[in-house]
Amino acid sequence: MAGTNLVNRTKLISSLANELVEPFNELSRKTRVPKTRLLDEAVEDLLKKYEKRMAE
Repeated sequence: MAGTNLVNRTKLISSLANELVEPFNELSRKTRVPKTRLLDEAVEDLLKKYEKRMAE
C-alpha cells in the first residue's frame, strides 16, 4: 500500500474536528459512498461557494 501510485488523485493529509469524525464515518457507511468521494463533493461545493463570493 505504501507504494501505491495514484493516477487520478493526489494524496492530501489533513485532520478533521473530533465531533465530525463519527457522523462522517456514518454518512459514508449508510450511503456506501467512499470517504474520498464525499470529500471531493464537499471541496467542490466549497469552491463553488467561494468562487461566487470572490466574483462579487
